[in-house]
Amino acid sequence: MPETTTQASALPYRPNVGAMIFHPDGRVFIARRTDMPGAGGPLNEGTWQCPQGGIDEGEDPAQAVLREVWEETGTRAVRILAEHPEWISYDLPAPLIGKALGGRYRGQTQKWFALAFTGQDTDIRLDAHTPAEFDTWMWADLHTLPTRNVGFKKPIYERLIRDFADFASPR
Repeated sequence: MPETTTQASALPYRPNVGAMIFHPDGRVFIARRTDMPGAGGPLNEGTWQCPQGGIDEGEDPAQAVLREVWEETGTRAVRILAEHPEWISYDLPAPLIGKALGGRYRGQTQKWFALAFTGQDTDIRLDAHTPAEFDTWMWADLHTLPTRNVGFKKPIYERLIRDFADFASPR
């Protein structure tokens, strides 16, 4: 077994939340990360994802997802529709072990939520908090998420597409 695999297996998973924010027309919010290659370029470049982030000590996952959405999108115009029944875990790729997530985790275990967007597009302010995590955003059809550059998180998005499909209908 390679040394990095042995070292990684000894590390814990970081508790995390993720938000699939559904527009009333059924599309989902995605944004491009500022800290990855392609940021600032054409929309077909860069790494895209749904809002997500760590759970603070003693914080309830439902509170954490609303806080993360506020911090990353600058909006509070959301409400929780559903909580995924399971924690979904992923391991970081080997080159990121010891570097990403402060070097303290092997990956993340995530509690995902489906949220309804209740505002207007102007309520989304990526520059509301600094440093901004995203440089641009869009509403996308749910089934197209794995075709975008979502990096090593593609299996997570493929699962969420199946599990949250009912929320991708106009309401």
